[in-house]
This record gives sequence, C-alpha cells and structure tokens, in this order.
Amino acid sequence: MIACVDGRNGMAFHNRRQSQDRLARWDILKEAGRAPLWVNAVTARQFTDGQQSRLRIDEAFLDRAGSGEFCFVEDRSVKPYETRIEQVILYRWNRAYPADLYWDLPLDGWTLERREEFPGYSHKIITKEVYVP
Repeated sequence: MIACVDGRNGMAFHNRRQSQDRLARWDILKEAGRAPLWVNAVTARQFTDGQQSRLRIDEAFLDRAGSGEFCFVEDRSVKPYETRIEQVILYRWNRAYPADLYWDLPLDGWTLERREEFPGYSHKIITKEVYVP
C-alpha cells in the first residue's frame, strides 16, 4: 500500500489530493518495479502518458490487487484492507496541509524497514518510509 501524507498524516481535502510531486510518482513506479501498480482513474490522471502502461486502473483497485502487487491510494480509507496489506510505503511531504481524509492504518507493530529522503519537484524534501508487518 502506497500513500502520500502530510506531517499530520493528511491525504486529501474536499475530495482532492493534498499535493502531488512528479519525482515522487517516478519513485513510486520504481518501488513497484515490474509488479502491477493499482490505482483509480483520479489517481491515474497524474501519471504521464508514458507511465500509464505501468498502471492497472480500476475503481475497485483495493479489492482487485493481489499478493505482491501495489496500490497507490489517495482518496479513501485503507483500514478495511488491513489484513491484506503486505507492506506500507508512505511518502511524507514534511509540511501540514488542510485535510479531511487521513491515513487511518495504525503502524503499531509494523517495522520501519527503511527511511530515505530525496528532493522532490514541488517539495524541498520528501521522506519515504517503508514498513513491513
């Protein structure tokens, strides 16, 4: 499960993603590697035409994704899928935006496998955290 969150774990405000960053999108595709990256149509629009072939687009993407596949979620709760999540990758914007939808999966009991910082396109620093159960 992949998500972009702000400093307070906010994901969206008024049904719109808080932010996007083209270098984060590139890194998301790199993390997925050859595995499918499941998204909904709204999320797919932020990827370039050349990146679209890497995506599996379906409004029920969280239900359709299989073992070893990735989901990039921006506009819905992930808590109902807790038992199916094999890994969590959070891209943190390191600032706070207004939000009314938050990352809702507690990571208590998960292990932070790695943390990296890299410069983004629209954000000075993006922190990537990878958690495993």
